[in-house]
Amino acid sequence: MLVYKFGGTSVGSAERMMQVSDIITGGEQKIVVLSAVSGTTNSLVTICDAYYAKDKTLADKLVEDFRPKYDKHIYDLLHDEASRVEANALMEEKYALLKSYDINDFSEVQEREIHAQGELISTKLMHLYLQEKGVNSALIPALDFMRTENGEPLYDEIEKRLSATLAQHPNVDLFITQGYICTNEFEQVDNLKRGGSDYTASIIGACANAKEVQIWTDIDGMHNNDPRFVEGTKAVECLTYDEAAELAYFGAKILHPLTVLPAKKKDIPVRLKNTMVPEAFGTVIGPTCDESIPVKSIAAKNGIVAIKIRSSRMLMAYGFLKNVFQIFEDYKTPIDMITTSEVAVSLTVDKTDALPQIIEDLEKLGCVEVDDNQSIVCVVGQNLIEDASVVSGVVKALESLKVRMISYGGSANNISILIPTENKNEALNLLHSALYNESLV
Repeated sequence: MLVYKFGGTSVGSAERMMQVSDIITGGEQKIVVLSAVSGTTNSLVTICDAYYAKDKTLADKLVEDFRPKYDKHIYDLLHDEASRVEANALMEEKYALLKSYDINDFSEVQEREIHAQGELISTKLMHLYLQEKGVNSALIPALDFMRTENGEPLYDEIEKRLSATLAQHPNVDLFITQGYICTNEFEQVDNLKRGGSDYTASIIGACANAKEVQIWTDIDGMHNNDPRFVEGTKAVECLTYDEAAELAYFGAKILHPLTVLPAKKKDIPVRLKNTMVPEAFGTVIGPTCDESIPVKSIAAKNGIVAIKIRSSRMLMAYGFLKNVFQIFEDYKTPIDMITTSEVAVSLTVDKTDALPQIIEDLEKLGCVEVDDNQSIVCVVGQNLIEDASVVSGVVKALESLKVRMISYGGSANNISILIPTENKNEALNLLHSALYNESLV
């Protein structure tokens, strides 16, 4: 069993869907996880915003704005009249659903139901196209088996439900299902948050004991730097689970940060592939990797806020940090980086919805300074704390920039540097030039 996942750009047009069908048909048994057609989820979010604003006229107009896009998609993808009739009936059903909500009784439950419609549409259209081609496939609803509790996947329950679902189709080798969407402990429609289709694929891979999970996007693997801002990057052939997790968390957009966790539980390789260049090798993520290359990749994460708490009460005292951490725990706000001295602690966050309340509580402990518009640049590899040439190369490369914080030694796979966002692109290029020379690659 293989698990393939295709993102929104990979199914963003009829032509792209046809390319995906060529990739998934034939060969070993597969479960194929699809995202919504590119742009659809953003539009659904906007519809929800209109409902929350109690603007029914705007909500209805936004729903109608779907018609030209999907009319063309259906016309270009499907050629049998019966298939087109079924696809158009599906869309009429979805339009009616999206217009059916009461602006005076709109809640997160209805919002999550709306957000789920993109994946339900894309998978149905793909299934209709495969039927036209005579491919023996089955459309299996993720809402039948993807189950979470408090936002966490229930692996045993998912495995049991998935096994029962697959058993209903004993002679099928190709299964199509939705990414991102699930049901929660109340049997309500829920989701794995934005970008969660990667996570879905990895969870399914673990529960199906897949041989490999493949994440198909529009780039040929994880690159050794951000190709949007740095010239001459190249795909990294292999990464360990820990390296990939660090890169995904600290800004590598090709992979959802939680993707590697389910696969790691079962030692299932995760391969990153390019839908537009399917013959490219891509990047393989697994338990081990080539240790001769110390620096695998450089990534950056924007939207970081640095907070410094200064207090003489820290001097020769215990319990101060506990009080600081408790405030962030109370507001469910994770901390990315932290450095301490005898009288101050500096830390960073990227979740800022509760920032005013956090600052108010921190000011009870000491003097608080806040710097926004910061970025974390992350250098990732194996055993970096044992290679003095890497950390010295990082420090020397950035000597011309204003470095706010450095985190080194907390992880063997990561050196993190906090800098103003205005210097991020320059930092990526300086590090690329300094670290990818003959001695370090």
